[in-house]
Amino acid sequence: MHSCLVHGASAVFVVKDGNGTACIMANFSATFLMNYDTKNGSQNATFDLPPNAEVLNSSSCGKENPSDPILMIAFEGGHTLTLNFTRNVTRYRVQLMSFVYNLSDTHIFHNASSTGIKTVEFITDIKADIDKKYRCVSGTQVHRNNVTVTLRDATIQAYLSNNSFSKGETRCEQDGPFPTTAPPHPSPSPPPPESPSVDKYNVSDVNGTCLLASMGLQLNVTYEKKDNTTVIRVFNINPNKTSANGSCSPHLVTLDIRSEDGTALRLQFGMNATSSRFFLQGIHMNTTLPDARAPTFRAGNDSLRVLQATVGNSYKCNAVERVHVTEAFSVNIFKVWVQAFKVEGDKFGSVEECLLDENSMLIPIAVGGALAGLVLIVLIAYLIGRKRSHAGYQTI
Repeated sequence: MHSCLVHGASAVFVVKDGNGTACIMANFSATFLMNYDTKNGSQNATFDLPPNAEVLNSSSCGKENPSDPILMIAFEGGHTLTLNFTRNVTRYRVQLMSFVYNLSDTHIFHNASSTGIKTVEFITDIKADIDKKYRCVSGTQVHRNNVTVTLRDATIQAYLSNNSFSKGETRCEQDGPFPTTAPPHPSPSPPPPESPSVDKYNVSDVNGTCLLASMGLQLNVTYEKKDNTTVIRVFNINPNKTSANGSCSPHLVTLDIRSEDGTALRLQFGMNATSSRFFLQGIHMNTTLPDARAPTFRAGNDSLRVLQATVGNSYKCNAVERVHVTEAFSVNIFKVWVQAFKVEGDKFGSVEECLLDENSMLIPIAVGGALAGLVLIVLIAYLIGRKRSHAGYQTI
């Protein structure tokens, strides 16, 4: 496979196959933000994708068939940005974005305490219908660990059919709102199971407990069956048929849950040292779907910011927390009560209620207030009426 770059005023990156047929075209600007260590503490570095960025020859239109094309862009200093595409019958997506940066580049990383190459991988929401271009004027941002990549004014298309961008386009959600159109409905699925059983989880090390949690977990998976129909499977994590363990570190707490059927679920909690708040940062799942076209199903996202509370306090929510992990995978968390990093005496700290619970409390409060106001109005009217009824009489 061959690749080339048409990079002038239009700044379009193009990947072609051996016959000179384009399979990927991309036009965007990019900004990179990362935090790195120096001898004087951590420091932020920000830089843009330079105009002299080039498409690498290792870019590809795929192997023997038009699948898994890759766009690899390199720029000065030893940095690369890679987009890995995949597709199904109706849509294609950037399944994985990889950013490789070189800490030895002193023009960007001043006084870095370490050198060498670092690699960060991101799950993205860049997706479009087949034979349509992906268009996003607003920023498309991905974040993991200490690195944030933002694509702006992006036009991207893979699996091209005519060597140029298609006229039709799929717009990103950030550019909305758009007139609603009914998407194709997946095949009817069995009714969802009942609410999952709530289980308690504890992760500890030699320094004590770093995670205390109580919750019920329900997994939602969308996949294509062998007959090419799309279904949604919903199943609960059964505490009686699972094992759990985990690990503690100063900046990451991990809970691993494994079912008897081989389903592996990993929850990762991160912490913002500046604001002293913890949050559910990552969810990863691996399972086997015997009736699927691709029986092994994997999905994950390390850019979440849910179940947030101040370190030392606990997060609690009686309402169902619906966490969108990827386009094909989401998790419903029932009756969650969780505390990460700092847990005193194996007991939950002060509770920070979720907004869903706070809003649900407003209804009975408002109703009670209205009733109390009504009673007060009736009482005042009664007293005024009584006073007027005695006004025509005088004491003899």
